Amino acid sequence: MTARIAKGGGARGGSRGRSKPRGNVRRVDTRRSKKSGMIEGFGFAPGTGRRITGWIFAGMAVTAAIAAILAFRLPQMAGTALAEAVGGAGFTMRRVEIKGANRVSRLDIYNIAFDQPSMAMPRVDLEATRARLLRFGWIKEARVHRRLPDTLVIDVVERVPAAIWQNSGRLSLIDGEGVVLEPVRVEAMPDLPRVIGVSANRHLAALAGLLEAAPHLRPQVTDATWVGDRRWDIRFQSGELLSLPEGQDAARRAITVFARMDQQTSMLGRGYARIDMRIPDRAIVRLTRQPGATVPELAPDPGPTPEDLARTI
Repeated sequence: MTARIAKGGGARGGSRGRSKPRGNVRRVDTRRSKKSGMIEGFGFAPGTGRRITGWIFAGMAVTAAIAAILAFRLPQMAGTALAEAVGGAGFTMRRVEIKGANRVSRLDIYNIAFDQPSMAMPRVDLEATRARLLRFGWIKEARVHRRLPDTLVIDVVERVPAAIWQNSGRLSLIDGEGVVLEPVRVEAMPDLPRVIGVSANRHLAALAGLLEAAPHLRPQVTDATWVGDRRWDIRFQSGELLSLPEGQDAARRAITVFARMDQQTSMLGRGYARIDMRIPDRAIVRLTRQPGATVPELAPDPGPTPEDLARTI
């Protein structure tokens, strides 16, 4: 019996030797170990996987913060604060330098230049300033730029007066494009041709094209009336009224024919009231009641009389 007990006790003791130890045992997360092992398998230092995971979560948090900032317009607020800080450091608009302004009021330009949301140079709105300057009829083009630390430079290109537009009893100075520059008083009218009629200013370029076809007539033109929104009546210094047909091409041919007639027979200065060129290949002349006014002979020279016909006569 003793032998059996010893044998059995030995078996139980061996079983206890193979049992797991009791007490505080540290358990290892095999999933995390596997992930860390995968990253560290590429040669990274131990613990790199946990740091990369932390960076990913930090990046997501930063992205969410930026989205919130954009939603609440914080960049504009930050930009405004930064611009004001730059202005407080001495970059504040104190002077305006104007170039090219001879006709337009310099005071008006100063008023526009200093009408800014802030005097801090970064906050001076260049495009808005330029747009407001272009509302002046005299200003054809404007360039606006900053010259640090404290100067706004405005360079304007003015329009050139080309004619006087008379419409509904009002006189206005206009340029070659028909842009109204400023009102004109009768007693202060400049020595420029006058265009008369509704929308005559918009057809000034077409009138200039007609007069280019007869350059010797141009200095003698005093005014031109845009008739019925379709054709021109041109008046000369000597008082004659030349009626041209509708259409730019037809009018150009008619004034070219009249210019040739005037060079051949001096049509101007004879006291004619009106020369009507609206019918192709024909000029209808209306005389005035002034003495000495005659219709010129415009028929071509037939040449010498044939010899046999001369003997018969």
